[in-house]
Parts: sequence; C-alpha cells; structure tokens
Amino acid sequence: MVAAMAAGLGLRVPRLLGQVGLEGTAAAESLVRPGAAPSCLVVPVRTRKRKSFAVPDWARELTPEEKMWRLKSAAPIFPDEHIERTFYLASTADIMDPYVPPEGDARLSTLSREGLKQKMDKLKQTAASQLALRKIKDHDPDFSTKTFPEKAQEIFIEAHNSLANFNKQKLHSLVTERCYPDMVRGNRYKTIRWRFVESLEPPRVVHVRCDSLVNRGNLYGQVTVRMHTQQILAIYDRFGRLMYGGEEVPKDVLEYVVFERYLVNPYGSWRMHGKIIPEWAPPKDPIVKTVMIPGPTLDPSQEYEEVK
Repeated sequence: MVAAMAAGLGLRVPRLLGQVGLEGTAAAESLVRPGAAPSCLVVPVRTRKRKSFAVPDWARELTPEEKMWRLKSAAPIFPDEHIERTFYLASTADIMDPYVPPEGDARLSTLSREGLKQKMDKLKQTAASQLALRKIKDHDPDFSTKTFPEKAQEIFIEAHNSLANFNKQKLHSLVTERCYPDMVRGNRYKTIRWRFVESLEPPRVVHVRCDSLVNRGNLYGQVTVRMHTQQILAIYDRFGRLMYGGEEVPKDVLEYVVFERYLVNPYGSWRMHGKIIPEWAPPKDPIVKTVMIPGPTLDPSQEYEEVK
C-alpha cells in the first residue's frame, strides 16, 4: 500500500516540488520515504492579487494654482489688446509751444505794469523764434518771414474754399492730418457758404517754432500767422434752414493760424495745422438747430383737427 502510494505520488512529486519551497520539498520526501518523519506540510493556495490603484488626476482635488493653469490651457488664446494710436510722420499731433496772444492784441501801454509784462514776454518769444527760424532756413533756404504771410493767407483761403465745396482730395493737400478731422467734423448733411472779402490788416508772422520728434533729425517747423480779415460764413442744415451766420453781412475775424511743414521731406509743403483761440476772445454766436416738436397723442378713433 505504501508502495502504491509512493508509485501514485511519484508522478506528482516533480510537479509538487516545482510549486513549493524548502518546506514543501521536505514534506514530499516524507511521503516517499515512509520511515521519515513528516514535517509541516504547506499547501500553497493562490489568492487574488491586490493592486494599489492611484487616484486619477480628474478625481483628486486640485490646488488653486492647478485649477487656474487648467482653465488657462483650456481657454482659447486671444491676442493681447493694446491701445494703439495712429502715428503720422508727415505731421505732429499737437501745436508745439503754442503762441499765447496778449490780451487786447498787445495794445496796452508800455508805461503800465501789464503793458511792460507783455513787452517782456514778447521779447522772450522773439528770441526763441529766431533760433527756430535758423533751423527752418537750414532745410528751406527760400523761407522768409516777409513773404510767408501772403503764402499762408492763400493756403488759408484755398483750404476753406475746398471745405465749402467738399473737395476732400484738395483739402488733404492743404491741411495736416490733425487739422482735417477738426474741419470736417459735424459737416455732414450741411451746406456751407464761405467767402473771403478782404484783409483789414496785412498778415504777419508772430511765432516760429522748430522741434524734433522720435529723434533729433526728424524736424518739424510750425509758424503762427496773425490774420485780421473780413469773411462771410453761412451754414444751412439738411432742411435748408440757416443755422449760423449769414450771406449778406461780412464779419470781422481775428485769427491766429498755425502752419506746419515736415522739414526732412524735400518735397514737403506748408499746410494749415490748426488755430489758436485766445482766452479773451468773445464767445461765438449760438447755433440755431431745427428740432421736431412732438404733437398730441391721438387715439385711433380721433383726428388731428378734432384735438386742435
């Protein structure tokens, strides 16, 4: 019986020895040898493997920095918005050191305190104008303060005639990019009648400035011309009603007009850049606007004549 058991187990001993360790080998030998004392028999039992699963990224709690990073990465990328402003090299965006017209058009007596102060301010402005005049003549040798006022007055007349006739192409060649919006703003659907009558006083140069922009070689020249003229101006709205001025009576106008030129450009020309309005100037006449007066609210069964 023991031999039979040994013979029966002999086929299973190699398989059993391959599955167990040292203790399993000793137990198998005790079965083969009946006289050997059996030691502890260990039968291996294979159980289900246990694996430690990590928490997925989508299930774990994110820190505020990680949440912000995920939101930024998921959001569409838009270019940064920058407040940009159009820049023209052909003209400046403002009047350099604007001329301050003296109160009363410098007619105060030099014996008074105010008159003496006006005289001193005029001397300071004249000294700065002479330095700027030298720079302008370096780029424009034909420039002269004696002949320029007449040329400036011609530019002034042609620009206003082009405005009245809505000739935009010619107006662009006579005024700068800064002055053009100020002249055409609000003139849509309006009729302008303008005419130059005469000069009450010859125009003259009162202020000259020359300054650079971006770099020292980029020079601009500005000349302020005093003009005392008679003009006729009438503005009509889109209904043909008179809004401002009149076509019969000429009006005396004292203006300080600024002209500018891009000196670096050899093909540049003098153009109207703006006007200087003194603080002591009288207020302008109000503009008469045409408005609609609402009528009474009518019922569907009523007529307008009945309500009147």
